[in-house]
Amino acid sequence: MDEKSNKLLLALVMLFLFAVIVLQYVCPGTECQLLRLQAFSSPMPDPYRSEDESSARFVPRYNFSRGDLLRKVDFDIKGDDLIVFLHIQKTGGTTFGRHLVRNIQLEQPCECRVGQKKCTCHRPGKRETWLFSRFSTGWSCGLHADWT
Repeated sequence: MDEKSNKLLLALVMLFLFAVIVLQYVCPGTECQLLRLQAFSSPMPDPYRSEDESSARFVPRYNFSRGDLLRKVDFDIKGDDLIVFLHIQKTGGTTFGRHLVRNIQLEQPCECRVGQKKCTCHRPGKRETWLFSRFSTGWSCGLHADWT
């Protein structure tokens, strides 16, 4: 009987571990709808609830006006205007910089050669560069070096 109870205990422990793994797969975050027992606990106020009582996923730290966010900037690629793209680590800057030289629609798009990281972004009809970034001019002291 002792051996039977050990096997039963082992089976229960294995079943419990399996249930925990499945629960972690179904609810990987800290907020799991399956584990909420609203009837037994008092509801906690949501600190990210907006003024109109709708749930807000993003809480802004800076209060920019709509005009600030939707402002239009006249960039004259044929004139003397220049874009300097500052790469900040771990912010998606590499992806954005790549899109800036490869996918932007201009009169004269940047010329990117296969196998090279740098692209040439000249102004229409001139040999001047309108974009200063990692993918147009490169960094002489490395991408994440101080004071780039």
